[in-house]
Amino acid sequence: MNKPTDPSDLSLMKFGIGQPVSRNEDPILVRGEGRYTDDVNVDGQLYAAFVRSPYAHGVLNGVDLSAALDMPGVVAAYTGADLVAAGYGTLPCIMVQKQRDGSAMVTPARPSLAVDKVRFVGDPVAFVVAETAAQARDAAEAVALDIDPLPAVATPEEADKPGAPTIYDEAPGNCALDYHFGPTEQVEAAFASAAHVTRLDIANNRIVVNSLEPRAALAQFSDGRYVLNVPTQGVFGFRNNLAGVLKVEPKDVHVITGHVGGSFGMKGSVFPEYVSLLHAAKTLGRPVKWTDARSDSFVSDHHGRDQNVHAELALDAKGKFLAVRISGHSNMGGYLSPVAPLMSTLNIHKNGIGTYTTPLMQVDTRCMFTNTAPIGAYRGAGRPEGNYFMERLIDQAAREMGIDPVSLRKRNQIKPSQMPYKTPVDTVYDSGDFTALLERAVEAADWKGFAQRKRDSRKRGLLRGRGIGCYLEVTAPPMNEMGGIHFEADGTVTIVTGTLDYGQGHWTPFAQVLTTKLGVPFDKIKLVQGDSDRLVAGGGTGGSKSIMASGAAIVGASEKVIEKGRIVASYALEAGVEDIEFANGRFAIAGTDRGIGVMELAAQLRNGGLQMPDDAPKTLDVDHVHRLSPSAYPNGCHIAEVEIDPDTGVTKVVRYVMVNDFGTVVNPLLVEGQLHGGVMQGIGQALMEFTEYDADGQLVTGSFMDYAMPRADDMPEFTFESRPTVATTNPLGAKGCGEAGCAGALPSVMNAINDALAEVGVTQMNMPATPKRVWEAIQQANSSAAA
Repeated sequence: MNKPTDPSDLSLMKFGIGQPVSRNEDPILVRGEGRYTDDVNVDGQLYAAFVRSPYAHGVLNGVDLSAALDMPGVVAAYTGADLVAAGYGTLPCIMVQKQRDGSAMVTPARPSLAVDKVRFVGDPVAFVVAETAAQARDAAEAVALDIDPLPAVATPEEADKPGAPTIYDEAPGNCALDYHFGPTEQVEAAFASAAHVTRLDIANNRIVVNSLEPRAALAQFSDGRYVLNVPTQGVFGFRNNLAGVLKVEPKDVHVITGHVGGSFGMKGSVFPEYVSLLHAAKTLGRPVKWTDARSDSFVSDHHGRDQNVHAELALDAKGKFLAVRISGHSNMGGYLSPVAPLMSTLNIHKNGIGTYTTPLMQVDTRCMFTNTAPIGAYRGAGRPEGNYFMERLIDQAAREMGIDPVSLRKRNQIKPSQMPYKTPVDTVYDSGDFTALLERAVEAADWKGFAQRKRDSRKRGLLRGRGIGCYLEVTAPPMNEMGGIHFEADGTVTIVTGTLDYGQGHWTPFAQVLTTKLGVPFDKIKLVQGDSDRLVAGGGTGGSKSIMASGAAIVGASEKVIEKGRIVASYALEAGVEDIEFANGRFAIAGTDRGIGVMELAAQLRNGGLQMPDDAPKTLDVDHVHRLSPSAYPNGCHIAEVEIDPDTGVTKVVRYVMVNDFGTVVNPLLVEGQLHGGVMQGIGQALMEFTEYDADGQLVTGSFMDYAMPRADDMPEFTFESRPTVATTNPLGAKGCGEAGCAGALPSVMNAINDALAEVGVTQMNMPATPKRVWEAIQQANSSAAA
């Protein structure tokens, strides 16, 4: 029998919910012992290399494999015709929206290898399998493509013009979706009655995802099952989607994910290469491996963002918001990714209202096919965009109306007394004190001291500006999630869950939840999340929901362990079940010091040390499925200050304050790290990242020589604070934090830039505010002033 656990036990204090525990994952990773997909090798494996279209648009007349097949080490080569003959399905778009008139959006089929036309530079057309990776690459270069080039179109606005090249016959005018949300007549009436209307044309620049680890896969076919080692964001849903394309039952597919070097949404999709590799493995009877080259990933990975909108905000004479209206174009690329329309439709209108009492919202988006790489989810997937459009409008309205931007926000923000608050976009906010966060951020940013800092910058010949980015995100929709708790023979406890860590550090916070709820020693906990055969449910990681989904599943599973444990403990302690209490990892007879720890109880069960009836639990193991926690609403206020050199256009973020409400914070150290990373991605998009295609659909920014990524010296010093209000939508009271950095950074940084440039007469600067573009805007403003 264990002695009673003191409630002040140091292990619980150190590793419980709310403690800044260092990541369990880090020692392995910093020692270089991580096991990524490219690290996985099996006996007899072959290597694949893909042949991609050099044209953005063209008719594919044929593929000549003969020269490649004659090269040393080549085992096989395949085209789209081979995959069609094998009977595989096409890659689906699963986030289908309704057209303005209620009809279905246009969803052309995407084969894994092109068969009739090529639709973007990088479109996979064929692949070669050889004994070595070098032999496969050499042979791929020998494949001859017979393509008749067609005129291409690279921007959604150009694709929407009369006479633009037609990319799909079933999509005349190249429009996949003409989306509308909102009460048009009421919105029009609100604008007609407004004392002031602010209007902005806002660009949401295209991003190359650039995960640290390129996409890779090792495909096998064994005992009638497809087996794929691949970096994903969740193996359970990925397995099901892949099975659908392969046209087999999910049980016939086994997906395994080890360490993942970043994803940001991109690796959540089934890509054409995976189907191709599995076909080769089945056909050849040998494993087939592929690791993407960075130059190929630039053109073939899903890109992010890429939307241009006309945004309007109607206000009364006192600055109260009456309505917001967003219309414009969104780029889908050459094919629809699984979530292609989501970012510029549903997620814009759900996240665009933000923290404000705006009574009306309208969103009109034309989702256009172009001859560019497909657009997919990228950190936030429409959530930062919705916040960005609204916050840019508010700062511009404040400037136009002569109202302090803090005051304008405060007079329109939802109050705590209004919770739960039903918005006009079919969401219900359960908790939050938005004005308190704004006030604290203003205080932490030393708002009153800005005038002196601006004077100091001016003395050094620099422009200085400040910007606010209040945000509220609607986290990913509810999905079932597994929370398995297994007591192992070696004295460890395994958590099994279907979200997946691709850099966030799930092991540590999940273990903290289990330690708090069951008293399991922190150093005895393991995590399994990357093996589809171990799961009975799993929603994957995305939309800032992992701690809410898996955390809630672990809480529920812990409660079931306690239920079983009380029964077993009643036999171990020779007492009635109704007399057994549980606290701090220990079952005890109420009112006595007689008890037994959960770990010892599990060991006795496993070793057969207890005499119990046949209907009593045989283990404390639980495989629990948590059902559908509703979305939560993380929110906060970020304030950025920038300095701009007007002679060069170089912009630096020099101060950055963020105050956030993430509900229950399981691990504040990890949360702050997530915010640092997200903010830097936002700064990267705001200042430098830009994906440019020329008029022929050729990617101009196809390498790190041409595509700028933020570096360490671009990072400001951060001031970070948490001011949580507990969520009521899930058992932990958590709200999610993974995408909040982008949501706060985009508007705060760009508002700061526009504030600084307003001093020299620049009225609107869009992302990315590169030195060249900032300098040109200043020169144009100077010329206009001189004229």
